[in-house]
Amino acid sequence: MKKRVFLIVLDSFGVGEAPDAAAFGDEGANTLASVAANDKFNCPNLKKLGLFNVDGVTCLEGEKEPIGVYARLRELSAGKDTTVGHWEIAGKISERKFPTYPGGFPEDVIEEFSKRTGRGVLCNKPYSGTQVIADYGKEHLETGKLIVYTSADSVFQIAAHESIVPPEELYEYCKTARKILTGDNAVGRVIARPFEGDAENGFTRTPRRHDFSLEPPEGTLPDKVKAAGMDSISVGKIYDIFAGRGFTESVPTTGNADGENRVLEYIEKDFHGLCFVNLVDFDMLYGHRNDVDGYAAALTRFDITLGRILPLISEDDLLIITADHGCDPGFTASTDHTREYVSMLMYSKGIKPRNLGTLDGFNHINDIILEELGIKG
Repeated sequence: MKKRVFLIVLDSFGVGEAPDAAAFGDEGANTLASVAANDKFNCPNLKKLGLFNVDGVTCLEGEKEPIGVYARLRELSAGKDTTVGHWEIAGKISERKFPTYPGGFPEDVIEEFSKRTGRGVLCNKPYSGTQVIADYGKEHLETGKLIVYTSADSVFQIAAHESIVPPEELYEYCKTARKILTGDNAVGRVIARPFEGDAENGFTRTPRRHDFSLEPPEGTLPDKVKAAGMDSISVGKIYDIFAGRGFTESVPTTGNADGENRVLEYIEKDFHGLCFVNLVDFDMLYGHRNDVDGYAAALTRFDITLGRILPLISEDDLLIITADHGCDPGFTASTDHTREYVSMLMYSKGIKPRNLGTLDGFNHINDIILEELGIKG
């Protein structure tokens, strides 16, 4: 039995193609192998926990005497996006794939959205988030029309310059879209993508992104922790992914560094329950931009923080590090998520190191946490 569980999701940190990767167009993807070969990668603490002892991981030599419990997990849900990955970690397998829009959103959806917001729409097709503001930012500034785009994931994304549409107004437009996108068009997430800058010097996205997810199924891990009268703490975009449900406390973050600092702060606090953390930069800033250097450097920075975290984990604590899907920055076939296994690394002071092998389902994490906190599944 543990008093506190720290569950850290390294967003998109896959460890090699899943058995069904070819069905997703991701044959050959391996996020870990791509970044581990980079000269900016230096992660002795992840190695010490057993990362390179995980089944199927051959890119670097394993630790001779690992200090953690480690496993490889195969996703069972019908998707490879943030929402289904986190929901499966929290005990809910999504058998139905969320809708995607390779040809853009239907006209009736766009017309209804434009009618309710009073603004026209630009783009309406799959696009890179940084390229779409480069290509449509000037026209947006001139017309006030909203930039609506999607990706290979089930997302309806709205980009707007903060001088034209303040973030709070943009969030209201996202809530409007969320109400429209139901039934067959119930996308996993509506995402606000505010940006700044100008056409001459370039546009950049601001940290005031906000996700509006579908309501998750009943009985997720946060639901059960909260219902048991324990603390259920969200750090980063976890709160958004679960549509704000199941938490007693929530802390948004501006990126990995902020999230890592929040973890260190919560380790110093006295609470009983779950601290559920997402570190989004691996996916958002590096995976989707095929930036191997940036991804490798971000992992190295996390590993330095991990070196500070490990000595603070007591016998009453359990630390779990995992991921929600892959996004191989070295996979030049696309900039989208990749269907991969993820690792599960666990540590507590006095834990007996061992290899749990390959397990079917991210939901094993849910089961472990419920058991350790003494909550009936």
